Amino acid sequence: MGVVVAPTLNTVVRRLPLGLVVLAGREALDRPVRWVAVSELEDPTPFLEGGELVLTTGMRLDARNAGPYVERLVARGVAGLGFGVGLGHETIPEALVEAAARAGLPLVEVPRDTPFVAIGKTVSELIAAEQYDELSNAFAAQGRLTRAALRPEGPRAVIDRLARELGGWAILLDEAGTVRHLAGRGAAAAAGDLGPELERLRRITSQGAPASVALSSPEEHVIVRPLGARRVRGFLAVGIGRSFTPVAHTVVNAAASLLTLAVEHGGEHLAAERRVRSAVLRLLLAGQADAGRETLERLGERLDDGPLVVVACAGEPEALLEAAGSEFAAADGDADGDADGDIDGDRVVLLVPASRAGAVAAALGEHGLVGVGDPVGLGDLRAGLDQADRALAAAGRGTARVVRFADLAGQGLLSLLDPGAAEAFSSALLAPLRAYGSRADLLGSLRAYLDCNGHWDAAAQRLGVHRHTLRYRMRRVAELVGRDLEDPAVRAELWVALAVAR
Repeated sequence: MGVVVAPTLNTVVRRLPLGLVVLAGREALDRPVRWVAVSELEDPTPFLEGGELVLTTGMRLDARNAGPYVERLVARGVAGLGFGVGLGHETIPEALVEAAARAGLPLVEVPRDTPFVAIGKTVSELIAAEQYDELSNAFAAQGRLTRAALRPEGPRAVIDRLARELGGWAILLDEAGTVRHLAGRGAAAAAGDLGPELERLRRITSQGAPASVALSSPEEHVIVRPLGARRVRGFLAVGIGRSFTPVAHTVVNAAASLLTLAVEHGGEHLAAERRVRSAVLRLLLAGQADAGRETLERLGERLDDGPLVVVACAGEPEALLEAAGSEFAAADGDADGDADGDIDGDRVVLLVPASRAGAVAAALGEHGLVGVGDPVGLGDLRAGLDQADRALAAAGRGTARVVRFADLAGQGLLSLLDPGAAEAFSSALLAPLRAYGSRADLLGSLRAYLDCNGHWDAAAQRLGVHRHTLRYRMRRVAELVGRDLEDPAVRAELWVALAVAR
C-alpha cells in the first residue's frame, strides 16, 4: 500500500484553464505539491512547511533581492514558485528567472487572468482526488483481505494477501511464538528476530492494555500486533521498506481484526460449517437434491451442474479437508458403511466436477487413501458413493493410494471382492465336492459345465465324456451342495467359488 501521493507540479501546470507557463526548473516538475501558499513577504519561509507552491506578484522583489529570495525558498524545500504578472510586474524580472534556473527551482508564470485562488482550488481538488483514490484502494484492499479470510485456508490466505497489499512481508505466529505461516521477501529472516518483541508484547498485554510494537530502521519498518480478544492467541508481524502511512495502518488493522476473528471463532465456525456440509451430503445421498442445494447455497456455495464424481478418502480428516481446497467436502465418518469395512477411522467424501476429479484425487492422495467413482448425475450420488467406497476399499487392500472404480471394474467382478471373504465363501461352498471320496472329476465337470454356459454337448465334448455321464455328475453336484443348478444365481455363485479356488 503506497504513500498518499500529492499531485506533482507538472500535473498542476498542465491544467489548461490555468494557463501556467514554466520559465525555469522544468527538470524538477515532478515535485509533489502539498499545498498552495500566497505571500508577498520578502521572506515567507517562517510560514512554510515545505512542499508548497508559493504564489506571489513580486511586490517586494527586484534584481537586488531576487537571488536571496530564491535561495531561501529552496532551503525551505518548496515545490515551486508561481509569479503572477500584470500587477506589480508586467513580466517576471530576469534576475528572478536566472536565480531560479541556477537553483533548479521551478518558476511558473501565472497570467493576470488566472486568480491565485483558482490555482489553490485546483491543487486542493487534486489532493482530494489523490486521497480519495488512496482511500478507495484501502477499502478495496480490505475487501480483498475479507475475501481471503473466507477462503478454506483462512488465516494463511490473509497473510498472503496482506504481504501483497503492502509490498512487504507478513508473518502469523501462534501464542507461543511459533511461525504458522509467512509470506513476502524477507519474512523468513525477520521471523527469527521477533522473539524479544513478542515477549515485550506479552508483558504489556498482560497488564490489560492492548498494544502493538513499531520498529524502524533506515531499511525497514515493522509492526507487531497481538491477536486475540480476551487473551493473546497469536501475533501478526508485518514489515515494509518505508514508513507506514495512515492508509497502510488501516489495512494492517483490518488484517489483524480478521485474524483475531479467525483465532477466536474459527474453530467453532469451522466445526459448525462441517456439520452442515455433512448434513447436506446426507440429503443429497437420500435423493433430496433440492433441499441439499438450498442448504448449500446458504453457505454461499453451489454444486456444479455437470456430471459429478464422488471421491471417498480415508486418512486424517483435517489434512484431507484442507487438501480438498474449495471443492465440496464433508467428513462423513463411516455412517453409510464402506464396501467391506476394511477402512478404519473417519471418511471424507467429496463431490467434484468430472473435469477436476483427476487433479483433486491426486492432491488428496498425498494425505490418505482415495477411491474415485464414475461420473454420475445429481440423482445418482448414492451409486457414485458406492463406487467410490469400493475403490477406496481396494486401495486399502493394495499398494496404490488412489484407485478409480473404472479401473477396478475393468479387472472383472472378482476384483471387487474381498480376497479373504471370497476365499472363505469358496471353501465353504465347494467343501462337499472336495470331500466326495478321492474323486476330483466333480469339480472339473462343474467348471466345464459353467464355462460352456450349461450346454451339455459342448461341456461333455470338452471333458471327453458322454453327455449322460455329465448329467449324472451335475446331479451329484446339486445333491452335495444342496443347490439347484438350473437357477442362474446358483450357477453364478458356483462360478465365483471356482474362480477364487483356482
